[in-house]
Amino acid sequence: MLPASYQLPAAAVLLTGGVVSCFFGYRLFRIVLALFGFFIGALATSSIVAASNSTAMLIAAGVGGLVGAGLLFAAYFIGVTLVGAGLGALVANLAFSVTGTHPHILIVVLCSIVGAAAATYLQRWFIIAGTSFGGAWTMLVGVLAVLGDRKAMAAAATGDVWVVYPLDPAPGQAWVLWAWVALGLVGTAVQLGWTGGDKGRSSRRGRKK
Repeated sequence: MLPASYQLPAAAVLLTGGVVSCFFGYRLFRIVLALFGFFIGALATSSIVAASNSTAMLIAAGVGGLVGAGLLFAAYFIGVTLVGAGLGALVANLAFSVTGTHPHILIVVLCSIVGAAAATYLQRWFIIAGTSFGGAWTMLVGVLAVLGDRKAMAAAATGDVWVVYPLDPAPGQAWVLWAWVALGLVGTAVQLGWTGGDKGRSSRRGRKK
């Protein structure tokens, strides 16, 4: 994770990226892929460097972020399947969370495969839903950190799982889960009705030239 002095700028970047993803994810999908590729790459590489070495951590985060951004920006099709796989895994976890249990890893894998396959045929719908809810969560984490929420800042500094896993909110902040769902639905509605256009892949096939 980033040193404490860089957490506020990073939170602002998360907030901005979340807004773009939540409300303009389909129209700017390649940019959104690059943003999330950067976030994931930076998160992965910075976590393997000692927290006491700020310079090395920043370099690792920058390099890892650029590599992740480049890979996802170039691999549009892979990005679409990843969105579908992520939504499939989310559905599996939501279904089991009602009973207070966690799904078996095989069930998560199966749902991810089904989601990835469906995403290739229903690209517009999966991209809109995935970017809306992914952006909504990024926005919430960014807003909490920008406003100086101690739990959010501490979680970001220590790599607490709730920052990247919506179904496990910070202790005492269960409301964040409901805010995420509501904001994700708003983002989905905005994209379907305005910024996401009205033509999916299947409808373009029949368009006359």
